[in-house]
Amino acid sequence: MAAALVGLAACGAPAQGNSTRAEGGGPAVQAAAPAQQTVDFGARYHFTDGVTVLVSAPKSFRPSTSAYPRTDRAVAFEISIHNDGDQPYRLSALSVSATAAGAAAKQVVDSTQGYSGIVDAGKDVPSGRDVQVTLAFAVPEAPSEMRLSLRPNATSSVVAVYCGSA
Repeated sequence: MAAALVGLAACGAPAQGNSTRAEGGGPAVQAAAPAQQTVDFGARYHFTDGVTVLVSAPKSFRPSTSAYPRTDRAVAFEISIHNDGDQPYRLSALSVSATAAGAAAKQVVDSTQGYSGIVDAGKDVPSGRDVQVTLAFAVPEAPSEMRLSLRPNATSSVVAVYCGSA
């Protein structure tokens, strides 16, 4: 219970900026980092460029013996993407990363169970249309804090960070 409370408190913590030193030992300069918006699993987040995402709660599963990388436990997410923009949305621009228990989580490909990554990455999502993507990530055996970070493209000024226990 205490671990879950710590995880939830950490999910609500404000994003910290990155600072770097200028060459020659000058003063620290604040690096431009995208703003992070914390979102609960199961909620929608609308980016200003017209892309709306909804990420399901994590679904725990045991990967098959053919999964890569090998892991004892993984969680899967259904990601719904809706394009409200004026132009088609290139699915390959979507950036998704995850952390579990504070460490980077590797994406799991387990075709046997239907987790093949973004198989239609080269396709465009027409304006007004939806697409669903299912991604899986390796996680520790014990439930822990899970953060799934999404950006619709590399130039997005905001990262939607879905947060909860997995």
